[in-house]
This record gives sequence, structure tokens and C-alpha cells, in this order.
Amino acid sequence: MTAALDVQTDGNRFVLRPKGSWVIAEAAQLDRAVRSSSAPDQQGGKDLLIDVGSVDALDTSGAFLLARVERQWSDAGRKVEWSGADHARTVLLDRVRAVVGEDAEPFRKRSSPNILSAIGDAVLSTVDYAGYLLRIFGALVLQVGYTIRHPSNLRFTSILHQMDSAGVRAMPIVLLLSLIVGGIIAQQGAFQLQYFGASIFAVDLVGILALRELAMIITAIMVAGRSGSAITAELGSMRMREETDALQAMGLDAMSVLVLPRVISLVIVLPLLTFMAAMASIAGAIFTLWLYAGISPTAFIGRFKDAVTLSTLAAGLLKAPFMAIIIAIIACAEGMLVQGSSESLGRHTTASVVKGIFMVIVVDGLFAIFYAAINF
Repeated sequence: MTAALDVQTDGNRFVLRPKGSWVIAEAAQLDRAVRSSSAPDQQGGKDLLIDVGSVDALDTSGAFLLARVERQWSDAGRKVEWSGADHARTVLLDRVRAVVGEDAEPFRKRSSPNILSAIGDAVLSTVDYAGYLLRIFGALVLQVGYTIRHPSNLRFTSILHQMDSAGVRAMPIVLLLSLIVGGIIAQQGAFQLQYFGASIFAVDLVGILALRELAMIITAIMVAGRSGSAITAELGSMRMREETDALQAMGLDAMSVLVLPRVISLVIVLPLLTFMAAMASIAGAIFTLWLYAGISPTAFIGRFKDAVTLSTLAAGLLKAPFMAIIIAIIACAEGMLVQGSSESLGRHTTASVVKGIFMVIVVDGLFAIFYAAINF
């Protein structure tokens, strides 16, 4: 039967009686009929009754048209009643009405944004994200405690694979960058100190800076950008393919299988990378000062031994495990937030890098304050 819409007035009520097949094939015709005959401002102060007892077929498009009429009359302050629907159509109409009833109000709220609401939303979002990271950290601590009690559950193969991916394969770029930056710092230091006849003190500058700060910050930033993004992309891809759900269905804990091996691997490799980055920076400084300032490698090493101690190296290495935990937690947390789209994967991968680098710099500043307070 062809779709139709009968309109009647029954006392103090306006009655809509849809008939025939209210399906998507008739949607354009029905939309015009509904718009032309069911506007609430054309019916005075009457309430609305929608009688679907004469409908032969109803799908979501037809249900949407009727639910939209209900929404219009409800917004106008009119009472709306339904009749004639069997159980199946009642379920369909209820679901569509719920969607139509929710979609207008959020858009109205967003229609007039202001700076205060934007700041408030940002603050609330930051607090929620901080709570999310704390939950991840708490779950990680519990998993570490469980693993200590049951070491056989530790996945050594996964840890070794992540060490290779996050550490061994990151060595070339970390060492090359440290070598170059160490040479630049040495050249700039010697250039400025030569005016005071103190070019030799460029060795002190490079030695202390490389061991305490430079090697650590370069390594952490490179790992956050390279390995952190890789972790987020891996976990995000697993989320998109529903592999994490499959792990849970198999009775496996994602924290044990996915997060803990990545955290442990970074905690192991980041101090090693930091030490090698420090040595690369010193090597770059030796070569640069030999060519630029005429300071021989022998003189450099002699001055270097007087300028730095093991505590200087320890000041940088002690920060590495903390940086590793922060980078790994942020990377894993962002990966677990990925939804089922490539746009979501790209957004969270970018967020992982930005947040990881930001927190590395913040924590490095906190360590600097702490070291100064204890005179270390």
C-alpha cells in the first residue's frame, strides 16, 4: 500500500494517522507531507496523537519522521501520545525517539561558545585525563606486584622484542643526534670563552651539561617521539581490529600482555641509551674542540676527569627510569583510547608524542629543583 498521512482534529487533539509503507523508499514524499501538515504552530494549542495502527511497514526512516514530529510538538510545549503500535514497532520507535530526543539539545548548547566554557572544558578534560593516567599507573603497580609474586607470568619474549624495537633500533638516531649536539655545545662554549682566554673550560661545560642534562633530555625526547608513537600506534591498531577485546575474551589481562612488557623494556633500555648518548656527546665535543679550539684529546680527557665525577653521571642516569615509566604509560594510555577509525589513531598518536615530550621536560625541571634542594 502506498504511504500516506491522514490528518484529523479530534476535539482538543490533533491526530496524525500514518498509513501504508513508511519505509526509506517513500521517505522523500513522506517528509514533504509531514512538514506541510504537522507544524505545531498551525494547530493552535492542541495536543498531538500519533496513531500508527494503520501502518503496514515501518523502518527507521519512517520512525525518524514520526519521532521528529513528536520532538517538534514537545519543544512547543504540547503533549504527545502514541497509539496503535505493536511490541516490535514500540521497540523501534522508542530507540529512534531516544536518538531524536538527544540530538538537538547538545547542538543548542554548542551554538554560543565562550572563552570561560572553553577553559572550563579544558580543565575538566585535563582532570579526567590525569585520573585516567593514575588508574593506568595503579593497575600497573598491581600487575608488578602480582608479577613479583608469580615471576613465571612475566613475558620475557615480549620484553626482549620491545627492547629491540624501542632501544636497539633507536640507537643510531639517538647517538647521531647526541654526537652533533655535543659538538655544537662545545663549539659555542669555546667560541664564547675564548674572549676570556678560558677555552679549556668548554670541557667543563660540555662534560657537566652532557652527563647531567643533555644526554638524558635528548634520549627521552627521541624515545618519546619514536618509540612512544610506535607503542601508541601498535596498541591503537589492536584496538581498531578488536584484538584487545579478543585478549579479554581469551581470559588474558591486557595490562600483563600489552602494557607491562613495554614499560619494563623502556625502563631497561632508556638508562643504557642515556649512557651511550652521553658518551656520544663527549666524543662530538672532543672532535670539535680539537679542530676548533686546538684542545687535544689528551688535554680534553685530563680536564674532563677533573671537572666531572661519578655523581655527575648518576644525576642524569637516575632520571632515566622515571622518564621511561612516564613515556610508556602515556603511550599505552593513548593507544588504549583509540576508537575504530584511522582519524582517531592519528589523533592519539600525535597526542602521545606531544604529551610525552611535555611531561619529560616537566619532570626534568622537577628533578633540577630537587637536585638543587639536596645539593646533588
